[in-house]
Amino acid sequence: MHISTLYRVVLKVASVALCAGILSAHAFELTDTAGSPQRLADLKGKWVVVNFWATWCAPCVKEIPDIAVFAKEQGDKARVLGVALDWDDEKQVTAFARKVGHTYPLVLGTDASEKAFGKMKGLPTTIVYDPAGKVAYRKTGTVTRELLARIVKGEKVPN
Repeated sequence: MHISTLYRVVLKVASVALCAGILSAHAFELTDTAGSPQRLADLKGKWVVVNFWATWCAPCVKEIPDIAVFAKEQGDKARVLGVALDWDDEKQVTAFARKVGHTYPLVLGTDASEKAFGKMKGLPTTIVYDPAGKVAYRKTGTVTRELLARIVKGEKVPN
């Protein structure tokens, strides 16, 4: 078999396996604004919702209170992390987050978060990891607490 053909076969198999949830997602290790580490490896057994947003993004700001309610309703079953992108001043973005109802751990987007998750193609973007640490859902666009609740119940929902 020619090397380029073999390479294409390997890429196709890896792509199918990732889409089917056979391969684990890349682990992340970030620090929130309270100084606490947020590591996917430490959250095994829980659903993990990572929501990327920015202060200038109206749909992002609109969904934050709903995501906060979801986080409270889920308790220990799920961990929600907000990742603020495109920020200049930590104190300002932290105060803004509090003002709009962001009650779950806040991570400031940096090179480390971009390395862990890749560059976001749009905002808001939400990635949900299942209790095994595999990506169960990914969406660019707004989410609701009802949608997130369906996902953590194990329902297959369209992106």
